Amino acid sequence: MSSLSNPTAAFKQQFHDAFNEQLQQRESRLQGTVLDRGQISGSSFTINNLGATEMEPVNNRYEDKHLGGVDNSTRVVYMQDFDRLLAVDGFDIPKLAADPTYRYPGLLVSAANRRRDKTIYRALLDPVLQKTGESGPLTSVSLPSSQIILAGGTGFTKAKAIFVRSLFRKNEADQESDLNEEIFILYDSNMVRQILSDTTLTSGDYMSVRMLQDGAIAKNWMGMTWIPYEKLDPGAGGATERRTVAYAKSAVEFGTGIETKTEVGQNKQKRGHPIEAYAWMSIGAGRADENKVAAIDFVANA
Repeated sequence: MSSLSNPTAAFKQQFHDAFNEQLQQRESRLQGTVLDRGQISGSSFTINNLGATEMEPVNNRYEDKHLGGVDNSTRVVYMQDFDRLLAVDGFDIPKLAADPTYRYPGLLVSAANRRRDKTIYRALLDPVLQKTGESGPLTSVSLPSSQIILAGGTGFTKAKAIFVRSLFRKNEADQESDLNEEIFILYDSNMVRQILSDTTLTSGDYMSVRMLQDGAIAKNWMGMTWIPYEKLDPGAGGATERRTVAYAKSAVEFGTGIETKTEVGQNKQKRGHPIEAYAWMSIGAGRADENKVAAIDFVANA
């Protein structure tokens, strides 16, 4: 009677009957950090800004009053449509040990939430359209160089964080201002590594917020709320740099034309009647005030 020299070769093979989702950001992290205008009707919405004015001295009695001016402006934010379609061929479903279609709506909602964050991130940095008169032309307003800290060949340092914090105080755009503004700053894995390895940050006050003990960035540090965000774009120096951003809550206004919608069904117009999962939404975001935003470039691998 013959026997198998390797009996384990005859064991049944158990195929995985489920799918493990790839690690990803699922929830929006930035929508709650800006001013949410809620539902928007139409293809755009406006941001109306009222400028400041100053008193002037009166040197002579009975003079005619002087008419002052206030720089008012209106910014226009256009809505942007987004969608995504995923499908599984109907011929393939019986051949699969696990059917992925029931997980697709969740993947699509996660993708929509990440797109919300990217839209807000770019609104903080990109030019915004503005007009100063009712019939005036729309002009492009960029983030000024005074609000941009270039990398200078270094990573993210304590000095950069301190300078950014001082900008918000200078602009009356912090917790000490009349508006009591909360300041947020985005950080990625490169910044975590650089901050935790910076010897200038190992003082007692730094230890007291348990950043070194926990190996993580404290949620509140230097008067700013730190938000993890791994999708930072390159800085002015190109691919070796990243551009993070600090901002007050009212720096950006966000609107929703169509909330994220998902739909799953058969496409009976195609062979095999594939199962399709579809998601779509319409959103928009625009910067309200340059003085409430600071961009910080840093060398990613420093």
